[in-house]
Amino acid sequence: MPDSPHGEHGRPPTRAERLAAFRASPFLPATVLLLIVAAAAGLFAGSYTYAMANPTPHSIPTAVTGAYHEPAARRFIGGMEQALDASLKLHPYAGRRTAVRAVAEQKVFAVFEARPGGGVITLDVSGASGSTVAQLLGEAALKVGKATGTPVVVRDLKPLQKGDPRGLAIFYISLAAVIIGFVGAIQLSVHARELNPMERIAFIAAYALLGGFVIAAVVDWLLGALTLPFAESWLILVLTMFTSGMVFTMFNTLVGRWAMLPTWGLMVLLGNPSSGGAVSWPLLPSPLGTIGRWLPPGASVNAQHTAVYFRGHQHAFPFLVLAGWAVVSCAVFLIWRHRHPGGRPTHRAHAA
Repeated sequence: MPDSPHGEHGRPPTRAERLAAFRASPFLPATVLLLIVAAAAGLFAGSYTYAMANPTPHSIPTAVTGAYHEPAARRFIGGMEQALDASLKLHPYAGRRTAVRAVAEQKVFAVFEARPGGGVITLDVSGASGSTVAQLLGEAALKVGKATGTPVVVRDLKPLQKGDPRGLAIFYISLAAVIIGFVGAIQLSVHARELNPMERIAFIAAYALLGGFVIAAVVDWLLGALTLPFAESWLILVLTMFTSGMVFTMFNTLVGRWAMLPTWGLMVLLGNPSSGGAVSWPLLPSPLGTIGRWLPPGASVNAQHTAVYFRGHQHAFPFLVLAGWAVVSCAVFLIWRHRHPGGRPTHRAHAA
């Protein structure tokens, strides 16, 4: 058989050659990204819908005080547990003052106070503890009171601020700090690749300081949506943005150009829906309600929520969670900094 007139160039490429050419082309990462983006869209919608579309009570810590052991009160509490699918976790208190203090310390979400002789039942909810929980308890109490013939008075111990009637502003500012925190780190890795490790950490800290201030100033001073304890809220936003930026930097060190995948999964797909900001933890699916407290978005919402509505009762736990993620991320980055894309030589070039 005569040779092909075009020689080797005229021969159709083999399957192995076509595969090798595809791997070396920009079409492979583009195809992978196409599939990842499609899957991420479904996961994003699914995670938020699973957590927020149909909030269901699982376990609502509730204080009881007064004559709650009398038949009328027991009948009312039984009706409430039936209406809420046995989700009340009752904690007896000696008096109303200690029960109200438990609400301020966020140990319970409401207070049932029963008067002696089958009198009026008072339900003190706390909109600031969770507007969805307060609404659910208030509506159920009125229905159960009517069904059992028990007079019920519903009051709000800690109402939400006027500029935030649904209690979502804290979730939004925490969400902004989380997303801008790691987006800033992404931009540093693209546009300032030559930054050395300590310089990169310093710039992440710098934009966290400035960005946290701007978020707090816009929400409080410009929009008046929330009256913030400014210094404390600013600190929480700074710590949130820095932690989020360092989490991306850690993953960028470990997995390189695919660092966005674990960052997005941890902070957005899992962290934000489970943060308790849009839907209170007692209404989240149980695993999310537990996991959320240990992730940066949940810790940020928790700390900010206490700072705004329960001043004087701040807990160390959310700050320890944020600091723990930040320290671990910085340590991984510094230990394996030779794997981090970017940087520049620090030694002086020899004279020619």
